[in-house]
Amino acid sequence: MSGPRPQPRDDLRALEGYHSAQVDVPVRLNTNESPFAPPEEFVRDWLAAMADAPYNRYPDREAAALRAALAELLGQPAARVFPANGSNEVLQTILLTYAGAGRSALLFEPTYALHAHLARITGTAVVEGERDDALAIDLESAAALIEQHRPAVTFVCSPNNPTGTVEPRAVVTALLDLVAAHGGLLVVDEAYGEFASWSALELVDDNRPLVVARTYSKVWSLAGVRLGFAVGPEWLVAELDKVVLPYHLSVPTQLAGRLALAYRDEMERRVAKLVEERGRLYAVLAELDGVDVFPSGANFLLFRVHGDGRAVWKALVEQGVLVRDFSRWPRLDECLRVTVGTASENDAFLAALRRALTEVGAA
Repeated sequence: MSGPRPQPRDDLRALEGYHSAQVDVPVRLNTNESPFAPPEEFVRDWLAAMADAPYNRYPDREAAALRAALAELLGQPAARVFPANGSNEVLQTILLTYAGAGRSALLFEPTYALHAHLARITGTAVVEGERDDALAIDLESAAALIEQHRPAVTFVCSPNNPTGTVEPRAVVTALLDLVAAHGGLLVVDEAYGEFASWSALELVDDNRPLVVARTYSKVWSLAGVRLGFAVGPEWLVAELDKVVLPYHLSVPTQLAGRLALAYRDEMERRVAKLVEERGRLYAVLAELDGVDVFPSGANFLLFRVHGDGRAVWKALVEQGVLVRDFSRWPRLDECLRVTVGTASENDAFLAALRRALTEVGAA
């Protein structure tokens, strides 16, 4: 048969996919994963539980055991917990439920690219706010945008990716008041929340239009499992449950999410170790000629080189070190982002960076 090829929606034709370079190198510090494998005891427990699972049956659609375990960990009712396949599915489900055609989402650039990407694929108009010179949200500017556009959903990424900025509690509460006045929803993306000094989880209750998104990918060393969750008002979670695909969380995923929580002490020790390494990495970068490094409350650091950032990135790859290249992003000229790895990985990165800066003349 012949005829015209089916075409995607008009508003998606110019859309580019969300991508991060995947290069086979010895030191991968570009995607903010945990540098540590899951605890061996957890893997044994998980494999044993999976061996006894009834795979001829659908998984528990409500993921009740997982929700109950997360609720106990967080000190929240289970009805406020919404688990999904990574925090990305959490964000997509929120947009499918509360945004879409004829509605808008507000975000503050530079920020996590997937917020705008998911908004566009759900048919949601994107309103871009600007951050100030310190890469923080300017409340006066935000208030004007909220008053003008009345966004259905407002995204705050804290710690912000890729800048590492942690928004103060006062800023988040002020934004919450602003969006609530217009019937909007505030979404705080805390994919890196365990590394920060405070969490918007403290603000969640049934009387506020606030939802906080978290992930197992970083602290829990389970990026390969794809599991995240949201904590929000019971009425919001009930609406998300109507929209998400049935049986969306597989049996292995639900088991992993529940069993991992028994290793909270181990994960907290890992967080402390990474925060210590973050401080060491920051101190060294701050002393390097040709580099400006930004403060971070996450498991990564953004830094700007005094020269050609793309050339520095390539020189690092040639030495077997992969970081994230933001050098051509608007507002982030010549910036690169490095994930905090193990001490040896961080040392390899620093040595490679010194050579790269000299090679491209940025030092």
